[in-house]
Amino acid sequence: MRTKQIIEKADMTLADLASGGLLNPEQASAFFRQVQISPTILRSVRMVPMSGPQRNIDKIGFGSRILKPAVSATALDIADRSKPTTGQVQLNTKEVIAEVNLPYDVIEDNIERGRLNQAGASSDPKPVQGGFKDTIVDMIAERVAIDLEELGLLGDTAHATDTYLQLADGWLKLMTSNIVNQASATITKTMFKNGLQTLPKQFHRNLMALSHYTSINQELEYRETLSDRATNLGDNMIQGRQPVFGMGVPLRSAAQMPEDTGMLTFPQNLIWGVQRQVSFEVDKDIRERVFIIVVTCRCAFQIEDELATVKYTNIG
Repeated sequence: MRTKQIIEKADMTLADLASGGLLNPEQASAFFRQVQISPTILRSVRMVPMSGPQRNIDKIGFGSRILKPAVSATALDIADRSKPTTGQVQLNTKEVIAEVNLPYDVIEDNIERGRLNQAGASSDPKPVQGGFKDTIVDMIAERVAIDLEELGLLGDTAHATDTYLQLADGWLKLMTSNIVNQASATITKTMFKNGLQTLPKQFHRNLMALSHYTSINQELEYRETLSDRATNLGDNMIQGRQPVFGMGVPLRSAAQMPEDTGMLTFPQNLIWGVQRQVSFEVDKDIRERVFIIVVTCRCAFQIEDELATVKYTNIG
């Protein structure tokens, strides 16, 4: 295939991504499914669709006992009557943008060799799912998931240098009430015990719904401590990827979690707000011989109940 035909074919395929600058509803849904299933913390948190740049989420609950002794034919005193605790958390979206440049020669090489063609065919006799545009969308979705996890965890409006992280305060920055300071000690079961004891008692009712989160390396360190046991558990920590628990609560790792930091909470307590469709716009620069894909979306991060969180700090 001649170079001109290859570029025309790639141009036509990339054009399929854009519909007035926006993904169509089916494409947008597929894109966000790909973002959500990528191996990041976004798979387990609560995703809230937003129709505008701001949304209030109502909270309601009872933090203490509401039952009182009953007396025949006597109403409860006013002081004994109960009312729920109410409140709101507010989501405010920020816009993020990515520009992806695809040189002509990269497209030419991949299409010519059958790796990324329009129909999904390949020099390999086995069938290939998707095609050029699907590959590009999948790669962008995977990277977007990683970057959103980073903003969700590490966002800090007071960050000294990183303008991306300055966009919003992330979950770790928002956790201020319950702190477990490891004082540079290594990760142990004691840290998890301290985390659970620091968590207010009203959140102890369903321990299996909670999760500890650490970095991948810290999870490996904890697995190594368990592998020293001369039991089936020790063997499983070495030979398999069995789920690991800290004092009965599942331990999960997040690639963007700092090495010295972790957290304990209900995954659905962490909120990821998403406003409108993802915008995909495609153009090409014939002088620099590149295709240009610009992706934008608007998102927000919040915690529904900050008291239902514990932050681990200074893990050695």
